[in-house]
Amino acid sequence: MRYVDGITTDAAIEPDNPLILGHAVHTGIEQGLEAAIHEYCFSYPIITDEHINEIIKLEKVIPLAQAAIEKGGEFEVEISNNDFHGFIDYLVPVGQRKVWHDAGGVNSVTGECFEYYTTEGTNEFDLYDFKYSNDVSGYKKSNQLHLYKYFYERDNPGKKIRDMYLVFIPKVKIRQKKTETLQDFRDRLKEELEKAEVKIVQIGFNMEKVVEFLFGIKAVYEEKDFLPAEKGYLCRFCEYQDFCEKGWDYFMRLPENKRRTIDEIKKRVIWIYGVPFCGKTTFANGFPDPLMLNTDGNIKFVDAPYILIRDEVKVEGRQTKRTLAWEIFKDVVAELEKKDNTFRTIVVDLVEDLYEHCRLYMYQQMGITHESDDSFRAWDKVRGEFLNTLKKLMNLDYENIILISHEDTSKDITKKGGDKITAIKPNLQDKVAVKVAGMVDVVARIVADGDSHSFCFKSNEVIFGGGRLKVNAKDIPLDVNALFAVYDEANKAAAHGEAVSTPAPAATPGRTTRKRTEPPAVASDKPQDGPKADQTEDKPPFEGKPVETATEGKAADFQDVPKVCDKDTYFYVPGADNYVLKHQGEEIPDGAVEITKEQFVEGGKRIAQEANPVDGAMNPPEAPAEEEKPRRKRKVRD
Repeated sequence: MRYVDGITTDAAIEPDNPLILGHAVHTGIEQGLEAAIHEYCFSYPIITDEHINEIIKLEKVIPLAQAAIEKGGEFEVEISNNDFHGFIDYLVPVGQRKVWHDAGGVNSVTGECFEYYTTEGTNEFDLYDFKYSNDVSGYKKSNQLHLYKYFYERDNPGKKIRDMYLVFIPKVKIRQKKTETLQDFRDRLKEELEKAEVKIVQIGFNMEKVVEFLFGIKAVYEEKDFLPAEKGYLCRFCEYQDFCEKGWDYFMRLPENKRRTIDEIKKRVIWIYGVPFCGKTTFANGFPDPLMLNTDGNIKFVDAPYILIRDEVKVEGRQTKRTLAWEIFKDVVAELEKKDNTFRTIVVDLVEDLYEHCRLYMYQQMGITHESDDSFRAWDKVRGEFLNTLKKLMNLDYENIILISHEDTSKDITKKGGDKITAIKPNLQDKVAVKVAGMVDVVARIVADGDSHSFCFKSNEVIFGGGRLKVNAKDIPLDVNALFAVYDEANKAAAHGEAVSTPAPAATPGRTTRKRTEPPAVASDKPQDGPKADQTEDKPPFEGKPVETATEGKAADFQDVPKVCDKDTYFYVPGADNYVLKHQGEEIPDGAVEITKEQFVEGGKRIAQEANPVDGAMNPPEAPAEEEKPRRKRKVRD
């Protein structure tokens, strides 16, 4: 993480951090106690009583270490070459001899000649390494001093390391008792420090330690996979220990500020729904290497491996243990997160059953029988548990994740004119369905028209669907390869920054191109159990020029570009049979026709008259009879 990925951690805040204390001891032996305390204090953002306790220890042990070593040496001697880089803590020359010189003249008292001497150094040195630790046996196994001797002598021909020593500065480890005050603890700490002694341990050179190190470096260069991590006693000194051993992921590295190149789609996330027996499960079975997470047991005619998501009951003697289906699903998601398998596709069949299993699980957790028993919390807690767990599944690194639901046509949509239209949507609560739709690439409906089965992308006020793919296709055959082709087409369109669309027919010269009118209703526009005959649509009260709400020449199936009014404008919306006034800056409704103020007023009167017809009349008359008093009309609403 540090050397390859360049990831760093926050500065240490523990008062007894071994790296900070060790560096302070080194500084104190070389530069003095005052420099050591200054360095230690400025390594922390704030100083507490525990930091003062550590300073008391330093004030005692640093003078002991200074007195234990030979004088006249050199601190921090660097060894740097292509194979090794390190620093010898302390290098002391040995074997110095005195060379006397005649100064001239005679001592008048003793009659002796004046002489002086100088010292001439040899090429032999003693090596010292400081350790602020009590672990003598552990450090004696280290190869550190052996490497210093080998590489120093190699880089300095003629110079020799005579002896090597480890200087152990004692580390007093006692804790404050609950029954003693801070001052009592510090008095006891000083008593323990009076017993402390510096230990100097001589280490004999071993060439095998150097060979062992070189083979280890060779293994590091050849290693490609750094998992699993190998634990050792040195891990306790590493600031990355919690990440490796506990799995803490507290690192965040921002990506490079550079646009990505979209080459291919590596993951497909799809939500499909349809009536029973329309081929949903069979279609999902055609994906590569699938794993079915099945809730209804309908897996007899597919050959994919499966896991039944249902309650498990085990009888052990007189005890009956029940594991809820939702717990099993969470265990499956946790196992899939390990990625210790060869599956490429995960299929959830059915989503609405999972939601019901989640509800029962939360009932047990909250001690209720229905959300209304705890209406302030239960609804949100059930939805939160379901969506958070499903999100874990959707974020897994598998090529294809398929959600399957049944179709629901039990609800109607009532227009302002009173007409009712059957809504077609997945069999899931609306609030949950909208959230699930936001997790997928495409919400599509499987339509069965006789022996013909198709994959429908169409989305409107009646049909729940849509997606993020920039394609012009609305219906494709119910085939996995055909769906993959749609993804490839969308990927090419995204790479070029625009949607793929078929060329529009050339407009007649001298005439304005109008928005293409909707074709007659087909099977995909109707509920599967509805009548086969196409229903006729009411003719709008007048014709006008529809306002374009999508970029000209681009497909508007999934990525419509809304337009806004540049001034206050009146519109008629044929699909909703409604008249609206949009102010400057507001979005223009889809399919709206711009009209005049007079047409807006007349249209409002028509809607008001239709809402309050004359009693006994099948259709409202164009005008009230002369002898009849006209009914009061509603004000035209904005």
